[in-house]
Amino acid sequence: MQLIECVPNFSEGNDLNIIKQITDEIEKVEGIRLLNVDPGKATNRTVVTMVGAPAKVIEAAFNAIKKAGELIDMSKHKGEHPRMGATDVCPLIPIANISMLETAAYAQQLAKRVGEELSIPVYLYEAAQTDTTRNNLSVIRAGEYEGFFKKIKEPQWKPDFGPAEFDVKRGGTVIGARDFLVAYNINLNTTSTRRANAIAFDVREAGRNLEVEGKKINQPGTLKSVKAIGWYIEEYGVAQISMNLTNINICSVHMAFDEVCNKAATRGIRVTGSELVGLIPLKAMTDAGKYFLQKQQRSTGVSENELIKIAIKSMGLDEIGPFKPKERIIEYMLNEKINNRLVSMSLTAFADETASESPAPGGGSIAAYVGVLGISLGTMVANLSSHKKSWDDRWKEFSDWAEKGEQYKSELLKLVDADTSAFNQIMLAFALPKDVPEEKNIRNKAIQEATKYAIEIPFKVMETVYASMEIIKAMALDGNPNSVTDAGVGALCARSAVIGAFMNVRINARGYNDKIFTADIITRGADIENKAIALEKEILSYVNQKIEVYF
Repeated sequence: MQLIECVPNFSEGNDLNIIKQITDEIEKVEGIRLLNVDPGKATNRTVVTMVGAPAKVIEAAFNAIKKAGELIDMSKHKGEHPRMGATDVCPLIPIANISMLETAAYAQQLAKRVGEELSIPVYLYEAAQTDTTRNNLSVIRAGEYEGFFKKIKEPQWKPDFGPAEFDVKRGGTVIGARDFLVAYNINLNTTSTRRANAIAFDVREAGRNLEVEGKKINQPGTLKSVKAIGWYIEEYGVAQISMNLTNINICSVHMAFDEVCNKAATRGIRVTGSELVGLIPLKAMTDAGKYFLQKQQRSTGVSENELIKIAIKSMGLDEIGPFKPKERIIEYMLNEKINNRLVSMSLTAFADETASESPAPGGGSIAAYVGVLGISLGTMVANLSSHKKSWDDRWKEFSDWAEKGEQYKSELLKLVDADTSAFNQIMLAFALPKDVPEEKNIRNKAIQEATKYAIEIPFKVMETVYASMEIIKAMALDGNPNSVTDAGVGALCARSAVIGAFMNVRINARGYNDKIFTADIITRGADIENKAIALEKEILSYVNQKIEVYF
């Protein structure tokens, strides 16, 4: 399925009733997910994030632009953020199975419809605009609402769609296609817009224009793919650096934060925190968490939740208000909770579910979870070793082991629910009708497909758990000696997980008709089982030798 994200910015941030009426138009379109609504009082602007199939997004965006034009009067609008219309800007962003070229075509389609059906002047920008002299948003919006009554009459600023008359009430709209952009504001311990702007000019890619010996020259800023301005936010009582990070692969959120900290310090100003506007990708947050842990020379092999917590605290994302990851990280907003039902349970609930008369979760899911416990113990030893007093020169070595362990743990957690899902697919296939030959054929095919999946999942558990034993062995050999028994218990869990998963591979293979496939996977599985048993024995010998030292 093709998915695009749409992030319209509406010039209203105070009247929640108006904002609600606009977002209601979005939610009326079936198949659209409204991910985030982020109003700002001082900017008098609301950033809305939605996602869906392209045609659905175009319909929802059109309806929202129409409603915003009916409810917002730009002749009375005031706010800190640059703006030129009721719907100031409406970018489309490719998310899944769609190219930027295709996304740009949808942006052009939306712009044409807004211009022709709503008679709003529309400008294309970024990838949707073929004229490179007018594809930059800040260039298009220069002069803002107040200056556009004259600007729109200039031949070079004729709208791409709609009338060449500026609408007093609705203003104009900019519609385009771009890569994922992170809107990010950094808070300063000053109220001076001039000083905030000076820092913004220091860091933004465009830098500042200077006059040297009568000649105008440009001095670029220190950060690529960054747009920035300084402003004062009366609501917070502080000045901010307002940034658009247009490519977080080039300039990450944590890089921008640290660089602003450095430039502010040279001007006698301190950064007190920061603010995210809209949504952010998960990787941006976990990368930030790892970055700040590395600066502290602490292990990065911690859970995803812990990395996010470190990122929030390090960048002060909760200074102005609570930062709720489930509501601000795009992957969490799109994630279907049904996919991780078991691993979201408490230990007690998981045990009760396992002990109930329901056949799932069964041995396959339990084997995967025992593998989770095994590598969790190995990862714990790595983290303890990374932070061990007098081992400061080895923190990175153990941090790398812990990070690798976290990757195995995450994969195995997914397989806990995947194994139960595989069992349920078999049950559903067997429940299909079989009254006529055609139904029988469909049912048999579904049973075979589900059975193959039910073989592959526990085999994947075997492979992942056995690979994780490398870490457990390293920790038994070289980790914190005070935790050697934890590594030993981890080895016991890992060995048990491999043997248990192989039982499920073998029993499910009995029902699969492709005997060449089953013979191959059973041979490979037996090899992994034998290696796991031997490796467990080797690890336990190291553990017992170290225990004996204490007696």
